[in-house]
Amino acid sequence: MGSLFILLRFSYVYTFAGMITINDISIHFTGEYIFRNVSFTISEKDKIGLVGRNGSGKTTLMRIIAGLQNTGSGEVVLPSDMTLGYLPQEKKIESGKTIFQDALEAFDHILELKQKIEDLSAEIATRKDYDSQSYRNIVIALSETNEKYQILGGHQYKAETEKVLLGLGFSHSDFSRPMKEFSQGWQMRVELAKILLARPKMVLLDEPTNHLDIESIQWLEVFLANYQGAIMLVSHDRAFLDAVTKRTIEVADQKIYDYKDSYSGYIEKRAERIELQASMLNNQQKQVRQIERFIERFRYKNTKAKQVQSRIKMLDKMEKIEVEEIDETTFNFRFPESPRAGKVIAETKGLSKSYDGLNVLDNVFFTVIRNDKIAFVGKNGEGKTTLSKILTGKLSYDGVIKFGHNVQVGYYAQDQWEMLDGDKTVFETIDDVATGDMRPKVRSLLGGFLFSGEAIDKKVKVLSGGEKSRLSLAKLLLTPVNLLILDEPTNHLDMQSKDMLKNALIQYDGTMIVVSHDRDFLQGLTNKVFEFRNKMIREHLGDIYDFLETRRLKTLDSLNALRTYKSQDSAPPSENKINWERKRQIERELRKINVNIHDTEKMIEKIDNSIAEMDKILANPRDYKDSKPLDEIYRNYDNLKRDLEKQMNIWEETQLKKEELENERDDLQGKK
Repeated sequence: MGSLFILLRFSYVYTFAGMITINDISIHFTGEYIFRNVSFTISEKDKIGLVGRNGSGKTTLMRIIAGLQNTGSGEVVLPSDMTLGYLPQEKKIESGKTIFQDALEAFDHILELKQKIEDLSAEIATRKDYDSQSYRNIVIALSETNEKYQILGGHQYKAETEKVLLGLGFSHSDFSRPMKEFSQGWQMRVELAKILLARPKMVLLDEPTNHLDIESIQWLEVFLANYQGAIMLVSHDRAFLDAVTKRTIEVADQKIYDYKDSYSGYIEKRAERIELQASMLNNQQKQVRQIERFIERFRYKNTKAKQVQSRIKMLDKMEKIEVEEIDETTFNFRFPESPRAGKVIAETKGLSKSYDGLNVLDNVFFTVIRNDKIAFVGKNGEGKTTLSKILTGKLSYDGVIKFGHNVQVGYYAQDQWEMLDGDKTVFETIDDVATGDMRPKVRSLLGGFLFSGEAIDKKVKVLSGGEKSRLSLAKLLLTPVNLLILDEPTNHLDMQSKDMLKNALIQYDGTMIVVSHDRDFLQGLTNKVFEFRNKMIREHLGDIYDFLETRRLKTLDSLNALRTYKSQDSAPPSENKINWERKRQIERELRKINVNIHDTEKMIEKIDNSIAEMDKILANPRDYKDSKPLDEIYRNYDNLKRDLEKQMNIWEETQLKKEELENERDDLQGKK
């Protein structure tokens, strides 16, 4: 069915007997080992963060566990009833279905049961041999299938699908749109949704936040933290790892290091462990020197021969203490001093942008002041990248943008590394665009970004994503700018590289705009947040966590409660008035919804009673003495079942809407 999850003996039971065992696996490419004799186990509710430098083998290890890649030696032992769900970083997806239809692939087992129920019901409707064993077998099969359908959530799967899709950022209007209308990133969200809905016993996620915005990441955190199965995930998002994982496995130097803690705890424990190892090694070396001095002093004295031999054997048997090595190789750079600019860097009035008649930004007003450090946040597709490109002159627009005196813009696009010429070498990429004083500094500049020796002669097309990102960042340093716009600059960077970039940006003395969904990266980096929502922008003072705390963004529901308004030349209505008017509207909608829920529940009760009466007839058809033919009863029975499902779906959708409105109302109540 083309999805990314692997189902081995599918079961809806979350726990699994025994453990997944990775036993002494080794694998190498082109003569170099990625892993050598690696062993560990995964228990039924483990929440594991898999960390390590780019290229250390995290994705390879995950693919081995998923059964998609063979090991050179060793084995992966899975319980017989294991189910696995695996989400890679990227995959080409071709689907002719709508978003909702594609997501429902997670419930193929339920849909098969549903079809079986319909087939059995249709067969019963055509039979008249009520006394035969064959007829009784069909009735029993129908009853058992119905029961299994109920247990597996046959009446809830559509509502569950809706919840997960909404949580991952889709709107109701997206559900009926074809998959092919959406970008690769949004299609990957559907693949993630299918895994979450299938509820496998082991979930393997390789960089699941790559295609998500902050709102969807927060929703996913809550979902995974409460997930009843085992989880292993690769991520360079510290905040995400800390929120979800309770165990960290580091992949480094062909080995793994296992820590029973979240990412932040692992960093602390690793430092403590290395400090202890260093102390133990120092003591051991002192002991060795003492023993060697004794041996050297008494080697030729017959009276001490026995003691000398004893100490020689002691040295031979002594197991050398090794200190864990940490790869702390990082690139190191500073942005050049920015040219002096006026107080106002940029100002917009009535800025709008549309694509093919669809508005992305509508009548936007904002001002950027010199030395502002601004984070652009909001759902994907709300206009963050569009505005970034408008400010750099790469897109046309309606309205007015005024740049201040001597504003010089530097831009790093989220696909910047894809714009590099793959046939050029690393050195040529920088040397061809370096001018003036930078020409003699090209090799030094590349060295700061970890390109030295033979590495500078590599073709760009053979570089990893992380290396291409570093090379793209290096190009930014060739020209001093005073307005730096960075669109998802941390994509493809590992933890250490992100830290170095953040440190350089903190020291940057110009004005900066950063588009990012990485909360840890943004923390302490910016002093304003521009929130993109409903084609408009709303400004918040403080950094990303000030913004999140102010808005109590615990879940996506609370984010949906936000309302933004167009900026106007005249003073906008006060927030208290806006909130009061919205609360009145919510109360009116809730009254209507409660009436609808009451009417739907009465209809469901009526249908249930009718089905119960027919169940009695179908259980004992020989006792049926009414003039109405049995086959007509069977048809009515099927119709009632369909009506019941329809009313249940209506009830579930109405309840969801009610919960959303109540959450919004409660959020507004807290703003008094």
